[in-house]
Amino acid sequence: MNKYDGLVKYDKLIRDRIPEKIESNGSTYKLHVANDKEYWSKLQSKIGEEVNEFLEDPSVEELADIVEVLYAIADFNFGGRKNLEEVRLRKFEKRGGFEKKLILDETDNR
Repeated sequence: MNKYDGLVKYDKLIRDRIPEKIESNGSTYKLHVANDKEYWSKLQSKIGEEVNEFLEDPSVEELADIVEVLYAIADFNFGGRKNLEEVRLRKFEKRGGFEKKLILDETDNR
């Protein structure tokens, strides 16, 4: 985010209804629709941004933001949310989840 001449420059992926919010506040904006290459790059940046925000403020709201970006990533590049869930369940069945709170301290790698 850069501020110059009363304007704030973001160059980041935003949620679809953010322009409505900006307008309702009486502000103006400039945006463009990303091509696929830029969109993929911005999704990758966005997931990092959202994870960092969650680490700074662990809340269900921040967790929901991560899930929303994960859904967008799945829809765009990994066969959709249904495919993501199928892969997650396969991995869960094979390796389990994290319910037992297990911490691996060491192994002899055999």
